[in-house]
Amino acid sequence: MQIELAIVAIIIFYIFSKSGKISISKLIADNEMYLRRLKESDWDFYVKAKYGDSVNPDILFNKRIQNALIVMVVVFCLLLKNMSYMYVILCLVVGFGYFKLDYINIRNYYKRHLHEIDTMLPYYLKGLEILIQHYTVPVAIGKSLEDAPEIFKDGLKQLINEINAGNDTIEPYMEFARQYPVRDSMRMMRLLYRLSLGRQERKQEQLLAFSKTISNLQQKARETKYKNRLEKMESKTMSMLITTGLGVMILLVLAVILMMNV
Repeated sequence: MQIELAIVAIIIFYIFSKSGKISISKLIADNEMYLRRLKESDWDFYVKAKYGDSVNPDILFNKRIQNALIVMVVVFCLLLKNMSYMYVILCLVVGFGYFKLDYINIRNYYKRHLHEIDTMLPYYLKGLEILIQHYTVPVAIGKSLEDAPEIFKDGLKQLINEINAGNDTIEPYMEFARQYPVRDSMRMMRLLYRLSLGRQERKQEQLLAFSKTISNLQQKARETKYKNRLEKMESKTMSMLITTGLGVMILLVLAVILMMNV
């Protein structure tokens, strides 16, 4: 009886939702100011890292809330007959867990692809190095925006805005490095900051040191790329050997069983 009651309740909720009697989207819009407090501070960054500018982080966040509310309603309907304070808390916990699931998935996606970002940064810095030979560091960063990898653009815009606002400390450079915690990003941003402060007569000397460091990073990136390829090939080979071995063992066991039956 409980399942039937839950199914009826879910159907009624679906009909009301489709007819506009109940609007989750309106509920979210009316309480957006409060619901925004649930938004993680790095949510926008992770969305940009995965989708670029093709997806609006706020719309995706509202969809997370909507899906979590639907899950809560479904769980509530399933437990409706024996509802108690504990079941109400359980509904809230399940809904919140479902709400957090998208954030955990997108954060894990970013972490899994950090090595790709790791290989992008040295090549971006190499292009920036060429521009610095002709312009100041802030101007060179601004000119590099168009050709920069999509994932770096928001961080670079924030860096340029901070510099243009009069912040001549190292902090804007360090903030960029914290956004992209890949190999030697902190060190490279410190070098870039010192290069922005260097006198014209020392520019070539500092630029040479900057160039040498970038070359080392590119070499490390290539080594990492080849290492990842090798590990992937070894993993596939091992999987193939294990699968073949298990297949042979199963065939041998079946052959022995058949011989015994004969």
